[in-house]
Amino acid sequence: MRDESGIRRCVLKLFLSNKPYTTQAVYDHLKKKGFDVNYRGVSAMVGLMNTRLGILRIDVKGDHNVYSLKDEYKNSVKATMDNY
Repeated sequence: MRDESGIRRCVLKLFLSNKPYTTQAVYDHLKKKGFDVNYRGVSAMVGLMNTRLGILRIDVKGDHNVYSLKDEYKNSVKATMDNY
């Protein structure tokens, strides 16, 4: 409800594609979709989704964090996205 710009919705739809994404990939996707974002803001948003909601899996690969949607939350996130 507080996602007035639709940026969080866009990120959740991206994670519903069942692929892992780095912060850079999420940032690039949002820029491509026309959102006015900066890298640090995207990093903070994805980090908060991971820590506060607990719906993301994080894998550390070298010096990059790779995020993906946890399998047990895919149906819940999809159902929520379908209703909003």
